[in-house]
Amino acid sequence: MLTAIPGLLNAQGPAKPFESNFAQPAQAPSIGQSFADALGDTAMATIGKLQNAEQASFKGMQGGLETREVVDAVMSAEQSLQAAIAIRDKIVSSYLEISRMQI
Repeated sequence: MLTAIPGLLNAQGPAKPFESNFAQPAQAPSIGQSFADALGDTAMATIGKLQNAEQASFKGMQGGLETREVVDAVMSAEQSLQAAIAIRDKIVSSYLEISRMQI
């Protein structure tokens, strides 16, 4: 089972339990929120979606959920993971670009 990233666990506490409503809109960061907090919130939301998809898969195999609900959960988790990977790639490329600058 997926677990939270240790450094980000304190950002929002443990992940939420399984919820049957998979189409929840992402909350916009509040004004004045730091970049680190925004990244932490995004990472925690992604972890939560991955855990929900995992739990939905288990429930689907046991006959507790319809196939459509399982597919919705997995697709939502996949989109969140792809977005997180894209953000990570941009951060790494930005860091590399800054490290190449002459001081």
